[in-house]
Amino acid sequence: MKKQQNYINTYLTLVKKVVAGLDTAEIEAVISLLVKLKKAGGRLFLLGVGGSAANCSHAVNDFRKICRIEAYAPTDNVAELTARTNDDGWGTVFCNWLEVSKLTSSDMVMVLSVGGGLMEKNVSPNIVKALEFAQKVGSVITGIVSRDGGYTRKVATASILIPIGEADFITPLAESFQAVIWHLLVTHPKLAKH
Repeated sequence: MKKQQNYINTYLTLVKKVVAGLDTAEIEAVISLLVKLKKAGGRLFLLGVGGSAANCSHAVNDFRKICRIEAYAPTDNVAELTARTNDDGWGTVFCNWLEVSKLTSSDMVMVLSVGGGLMEKNVSPNIVKALEFAQKVGSVITGIVSRDGGYTRKVATASILIPIGEADFITPLAESFQAVIWHLLVTHPKLAKH
């Protein structure tokens, strides 16, 4: 019982540390980009895999309903996602989807990811290739990421880093805080419509 209680205390202590470590200037920078996107009538494309993909689906709903920003996630269409994976491969599934969606410089790509993608270690290569495509067409890139932010943090106009120092807790806390942060974004007075 004591070990379980220690785990609970450790987890909740880390939650407090993450909150204290968030950089509000990074959050403000992403809000500013979203305000510009909304005013210009651009579209928002959210990319993520695993638990982050599920978060993208929820975030798409919130950006559309609360902020009235046209938003999409390729992982919401499992038939297309699996067909592209089967025919073209996992590594290009997002960039090929963005190409068919006619991604432009008026649009934004937002990555929700624990690590942000790292081609050298074959970590989320589909995110890396999608961001390379977004750079090629001149889209704004943002992200909510953890670890060191990976490729997303490297190429983003602005990104929000979720600071988690303890390796055993990175994924659960990163994916939890993606939700905390996107809810902050969509309910911010500069963006919320309803």
